[in-house]
Amino acid sequence: MASNNSDVVDILGVGYGPSNLGLAIALEERNAQFALADRLTSVFVERQTEFKWHPGMLLPGATMQISFLKDLATQRNTRSEYTFLQYLAERDRLTHFINLQTFFPSRVEFHDYLTWAENKVAADVHYGSVANSVQWQGEYFEVTVDSRGGERQVLRARNVVLAGGLTAKLPDGVHPGPRVFHNHRVLDHLEALPDLQHGRFVVVGAGQSAAEVVAHLHERYRDAEVHAVFGKYGYSPADDSPYANRVFDPEAVDDFYAASPRLRDQLIAYHRSTNYSAVDLPLIEDLYNREYGERVSGRRRLFVHGASEVSTPVVSDSGAHVRVRHRPTGRDEHMQCDAVIFATGFRPLDLHGILGPLAHECVFSADGTPEVERDYRLRTTDAVFGGIYLQGGTEHSHGLTSSLLSNIAVRSGELVDSLASRSLLDAVLTR
Repeated sequence: MASNNSDVVDILGVGYGPSNLGLAIALEERNAQFALADRLTSVFVERQTEFKWHPGMLLPGATMQISFLKDLATQRNTRSEYTFLQYLAERDRLTHFINLQTFFPSRVEFHDYLTWAENKVAADVHYGSVANSVQWQGEYFEVTVDSRGGERQVLRARNVVLAGGLTAKLPDGVHPGPRVFHNHRVLDHLEALPDLQHGRFVVVGAGQSAAEVVAHLHERYRDAEVHAVFGKYGYSPADDSPYANRVFDPEAVDDFYAASPRLRDQLIAYHRSTNYSAVDLPLIEDLYNREYGERVSGRRRLFVHGASEVSTPVVSDSGAHVRVRHRPTGRDEHMQCDAVIFATGFRPLDLHGILGPLAHECVFSADGTPEVERDYRLRTTDAVFGGIYLQGGTEHSHGLTSSLLSNIAVRSGELVDSLASRSLLDAVLTR
């Protein structure tokens, strides 16, 4: 298909969740400082038909685990029009939020903040569109995009920023369905759940999301049993102490990137309790109080099965059967459930899947992880001089902030600086 430079943008973003929304904001604020001819052009494609951020996990009462100051802009530009404080002011809730005396807004409110920012920023976003292939054409990338209406178009860009988000991960042999599903869309699945036949739920997982689902089910279904199952002996508290939280500081990315592979592994192991398989202590205490209160009353509905594992669910029209095995004793409990919910984490973006043959021009380490420059750009062969940037999937090279909200503001600024410098270099080379 013929092309000319006028239809080639500087940046094509694949995915439009919080990461690329932050990038769009940083681009807008950077472009406002330059003449029209020196501004970076961009376009984004997003699979969803509208902006949403994990809507199936917006459980009532669930709060953020990061400070509201780690929003889309504050740590990059405190004067930005896109800060959480500016959002509160425009919503006429600033004083009321101050009176809450908290750094941690509800997840529902933060979702509203993200939606507010998405409506405010002037970004070219193709919603309901899926990027099916990325090809390098010598001077630019061609990205084939299919819309839900069946239309196909080809977008062209000098650089590509991949922020495809996370894919829900289920254990081997577990197939999703109306009775067995991942917690990623738990609210949607619960709304579609048929009438309860057994009055029983099983939740598999030991992290914050799993504990939140347990609490939600216990509150929502007052006549049903809720069984939490995980391999640990009990829920472990998340370490959100001040020094441990330094692992999420922007400066920590530099430290982590400069470290040897062995030291990187050690640092992630040291601080896994800040993010993985860990639960906020107040929620742990709340669940324990509920369980203990039921022991006192004699009417048990909440059961926490530590040091245990669950079998692959066997699904029928009326429910799902599982075996819960207590691993130290080998004791089995067989349960007929109305639903089995797996809060078992996510997989990062499949680079080979999105890049196809172009992945052969990228450099991967012996363990299969991509080699990534400090500016989040994939290392490629000399055949590809356009930039392929990653938003996520860089935990092995940049640390724990890779897929988290914590560093979006700073990372967005770093990406814009890198993209701007590459754009300037391209302009010099093509003169």
